[in-house]
Amino acid sequence: MDASGRLRIGIDLGGTKIAGIALAPNGATRAEARVPTPRGDYPGTVAAVADLVARLEAEAGAAGASIGIGMPGALSRRTGLVKNANSVWLNGRPFEQDLAARLGRPVRVENDANCLAVSEAVDGAGAGAAIVWAVILGTGVGSGLAVQGRALTGRNAIAGEWGHNPLPRPGDDERPGPDCYCGRSGCIETWLSGPGLAADHRARTGEAATGEQIVAAAQSGDAAAEATLARYLDRLGRAMAATVNLLDPDVIVIGGGLSRIASLVSALPDRIAPHVFSDAFDTPVRASLHGDASGVRGAAWLWEDGA
Repeated sequence: MDASGRLRIGIDLGGTKIAGIALAPNGATRAEARVPTPRGDYPGTVAAVADLVARLEAEAGAAGASIGIGMPGALSRRTGLVKNANSVWLNGRPFEQDLAARLGRPVRVENDANCLAVSEAVDGAGAGAAIVWAVILGTGVGSGLAVQGRALTGRNAIAGEWGHNPLPRPGDDERPGPDCYCGRSGCIETWLSGPGLAADHRARTGEAATGEQIVAAAQSGDAAAEATLARYLDRLGRAMAATVNLLDPDVIVIGGGLSRIASLVSALPDRIAPHVFSDAFDTPVRASLHGDASGVRGAAWLWEDGA
């Protein structure tokens, strides 16, 4: 709880929308809003975030809130500039400094996947757990880490950058893998994102379908969709087990659009277990409790220590 009792504002800066929330000291929602992201426009993005903060403070009836920002990519420890953002107009920019100057107060900026982990560790599906690994399965693939309710950023600000590792133990038909925007091929993201799932299905069947449609067809007994989903879950199990072997988290939380598919989440423990270097695997795998709001709530909780 914020020792000062002040309002907390969290902003989730996405590629197409900017979502904001104002939380009371007890975590209750005081105001919510979202606006389109000015794609490709860096000054416009800074202005849109600042305007959204002002709007949330006005609607919540309190000024001087703490400000936490979740965004794709991270801040370079060396330069303080944005790096690794798929919202490429942010890369190389002093976003934290520019926004703080615009707002006239300090801000905390963190990777959006880490914000998901913090949200779920503080009062979500991983509440009370020491180490929470939050995996995002959606348009992109990534993950974040929270230790004792605080984001683990890492020395190079890349802790949790799971999606741009190669798919573990690839079969001959998985080499070299699809090309990735990062310049490599066969990244976990290229296989396990929603578009990756759809592309694999289309390559095998010639049919265009979304991830949710593929899952629904598999549940209805469509053999081709069942085979696509089986390949996806096998790859996801291998990819997640590699991180489990490194971190051994207390809880794994699944976020992103594919987390809404309950049958997918429930199937994961059995797909992870064969690849874990242990005599047993009993780590809970849960869908995020706060769903689409988890990232923005986690951004607000970046000031959980009340500093």
